[in-house]
Amino acid sequence: MRSIAINGHTVIATDVLQSYWFVAAERQRMYHQRLRAQPYPWTRDPILSAYRFTNAYRAADRVSQDLIRVQYAGSQEPDDLLLRTLIYRFFNKPSTWAVVEGAVGSLTTAAFDVERISLEMDRRLALGQRIYSPAYIIPPPPFGAARKHLNHLRLAKQMIASDAASAIEAASSLREVFNIISSYPSLGPFLAFQLTIDLNYSALIDFDENEFVVAGPGARSGIAKCFVDTDGLRPEDLIRWAVDHQQEEFERYGLDFEDLFGRPLALIDCQNLFCETDKYARVAHPDAPGIGQRTRIKQRFAPQTPPSMPQPFFPPKWGLNERAQAADQTVSGRAHSAG
Repeated sequence: MRSIAINGHTVIATDVLQSYWFVAAERQRMYHQRLRAQPYPWTRDPILSAYRFTNAYRAADRVSQDLIRVQYAGSQEPDDLLLRTLIYRFFNKPSTWAVVEGAVGSLTTAAFDVERISLEMDRRLALGQRIYSPAYIIPPPPFGAARKHLNHLRLAKQMIASDAASAIEAASSLREVFNIISSYPSLGPFLAFQLTIDLNYSALIDFDENEFVVAGPGARSGIAKCFVDTDGLRPEDLIRWAVDHQQEEFERYGLDFEDLFGRPLALIDCQNLFCETDKYARVAHPDAPGIGQRTRIKQRFAPQTPPSMPQPFFPPKWGLNERAQAADQTVSGRAHSAG
């Protein structure tokens, strides 16, 4: 056990906290290994190599990467940006986005045909195909349709019709954006926060990711495993502590953390890492009590062929794309010289 002073409180950490920082550093090392087209396995850790975990940085995940490309590839009008973000993230599945574009072409508010898209989704379901990702639990909006996907399409239509894009564009803070989104039916705190961060990737808004965070259920369970006594601190306080002390924590545990091309972990990333640590601890620390009854990791990892990843693309306003490209060229140059 370890005592940590945080804002006048004394919290008691377990050994799971060390695993939290290990998962962050090792998962990020794996990410860079994959970018460098190194062969599988990218880690000696049996848990990280056997099961599916997200990247340490949320924006670097495959689906988030696809969303960011979708955001910047089409119309940059506020309504169109909001619509593309909503439709993509409600289903959270690249193949479903392909269904949407197959039905109406490049998605804009002018081209948004709810019935046509819904019909195409009905066809996919009839073929036994999934249209929702299992990553998030997406509650059905109360819009009267028998099919969940039609209700989500109607929710997006209502948000556009109510001029949510203008309200979001005029917001003065990330929390205000969250409040606007969470005012719509079925968009609870966790999903509203995820959508807030998604929109902050786009050109619609530009706030500091470290301004505001909402701890999701998985993160709360991970925090319960990392800390047996939080002395009254909220989960969000502990996530902020992780952001503020990341460098010294990596040094404390002797971990070499290769960040995201100069960008440190932000609140959304540390929130996600507590969720991933909850999963990791089910195997590494099976006796650590969390929240809920989950005792195993469901999704196994199967490496794809070829194992290399495409050049990453981050919100241009972050200034990371040039650094990522320079790093890729440096690695390619070394490989060419070695050959």
